[in-house]
Amino acid sequence: MPQLRPIRSLLPSRSAGLSDAAAGHAAPRRPLEPTPAEETVVNSAVYRDGRKTATPATLSEALENLPDSSSMAWIGMYRPNDAQLYAAAKQFDLHELAVEDAIVAHQRPKLERYGKTLFVVLRAARYCDETERVEFGELHVFCGPTFVLTVRHSESPDLSAVRRRMESNPDLLRLGPEAVLYAILDAVVDGYAPVVAGLQNDIDEIETEVFSGAPGVSRRIYELTREVIEFQRATRPLLGMLRGLSQGFEKYNTDEELQRYLRDVTDHATVVVERADGFRQLLGNILTVNATLVSQEQNEEMRNLTQASYAQNEEIKKVSAWAAILFAPTLIGTVYGMNFDHMPELHWAGGYPFALSLMMLTCAGLYTIFKRRGWL
Repeated sequence: MPQLRPIRSLLPSRSAGLSDAAAGHAAPRRPLEPTPAEETVVNSAVYRDGRKTATPATLSEALENLPDSSSMAWIGMYRPNDAQLYAAAKQFDLHELAVEDAIVAHQRPKLERYGKTLFVVLRAARYCDETERVEFGELHVFCGPTFVLTVRHSESPDLSAVRRRMESNPDLLRLGPEAVLYAILDAVVDGYAPVVAGLQNDIDEIETEVFSGAPGVSRRIYELTREVIEFQRATRPLLGMLRGLSQGFEKYNTDEELQRYLRDVTDHATVVVERADGFRQLLGNILTVNATLVSQEQNEEMRNLTQASYAQNEEIKKVSAWAAILFAPTLIGTVYGMNFDHMPELHWAGGYPFALSLMMLTCAGLYTIFKRRGWL
C-alpha cells in the first residue's frame, strides 16, 4: 500500500463536537459500569495515529480511552439482541432510526447520514461448494467522528482479517473511521469474487446438462436464478452507496489518495454488478433454450406416438377387413346349415353350388371394397 497523506474526514470535522474540551472545559464522562452490550463485543481497540493504544473491555472504557480527536475506537459486536444494541446506542449517541434498522436487520444495502454519523448496511456473500448455494450475511456499520461500531448478524464477513490488514498499515489506519469504512467495503466487495466464480461454474454445468438432456435441469436453472436475483439485491445498491460517498469528496475535502481507493472499490463493485446482470440474462436465455429443447423432444415423442398409433390403426383395419370377409361365408353357411324340414331351396339340386358361389362373390366384393379404401 503506498504512503498516504493525512486527510480531512469524509464526515464533518471531529473537532466540532469537542469545542468544550478545546476551550478548557472537561467533557462529561459516561459511567464505566458494564452494560448488556458487553456480552456481544467480540473485538474492541482504541487507535491513535494508526497505532493500537488500548484494548478496552467495555464500551464505556473505549470512550474513556479516547484522549483527543486524533484517536479512534473500533468496536465489533456479533448478533446483539435489542437490549444490547440499545445499550451500545446509548454509549455512542446513535440515532434511534438507525438503531431500529440494525435491530430489525434484513435490510437492503444502504448508506444514510445521521448528523455526524454514517450508517451503512452491507450484505456479504459466501459461496458454498458443498451445497452449491450462496449464503448471505448482514453487516451494519456506524461510522462516527471518533468511532466505528460494526454489528454483524452472520459469520461473514470476517472483520478480523480487515482489522489485521488495517493494523498492519498504520498510514491507512491513521486516516480514521472513514478509512476503516473503506476497508470494510473493500473486504465485502472482494468477497463477491468467489461467489461470481462459483455462479459462473454452475452456469457452465447447467449449459452442459441442458444440451445433454439431463433430467431435473429446469429446477436447477430456477434455483440458480433465485440465487442470482438475491445476489443482485445484495450488490446493486452498492453502486448508489459508493456514488453517494464520491459525491461527498469535494464537500468534505477528502484526500485524493483515499478517493482513488474508493474509486477502485467502485470499479470492482461495478464489475460484480455487471456480471450478476449478465448471469441473470444468461440464465433466462438458457431457460428459453431448455424449454425449446424440451418442446422439441415432446414433439418428437408425440410424432413417434402418432406414427405408432397410425401403424396400429392400419393393422386393426386389416384385421377388421379380413374378419368381415371371413364372416360372410360363415353367415351363409350358418343359414344353410339350419336343421329345418321346411326351408326354401332345401331340396334344390343347385343349392350347394349356389351357396358356394354366393360365398365367393360376397368375399370377392368385400375384398374389392376394402382394397379400394386402403384397408388391405
